[in-house]
Amino acid sequence: MIRNAFKMKLKKGFEAEYKKRHDEIWEELQKAISKAGISDYSIFLDEETLALFAVQKVSETNSADELPNLPIVRKWWDYMADIMDVNPDNSPVVKPLKEVFYME
Repeated sequence: MIRNAFKMKLKKGFEAEYKKRHDEIWEELQKAISKAGISDYSIFLDEETLALFAVQKVSETNSADELPNLPIVRKWWDYMADIMDVNPDNSPVVKPLKEVFYME
């Protein structure tokens, strides 16, 4: 299992809306993420900087690189684009994080 972490950025004033949208995440999107081999997926918010820190486990035989091609993922990106920093295609601006410590 691969552990993956990255950060994104939330726009000011949308903290509650971001949580609400994720509390109501679409079942079809959850299934696509799981099918791609992603599990144990958490997102944390730094309320001072509005940085979102995501941590997930990815199976060795994952297809996560194919997720951006799925219509449900693109629809989610469009839905979230008004409250996050995004690229021109509405995908979230993602900065990979380097692991410097791990304790099991």
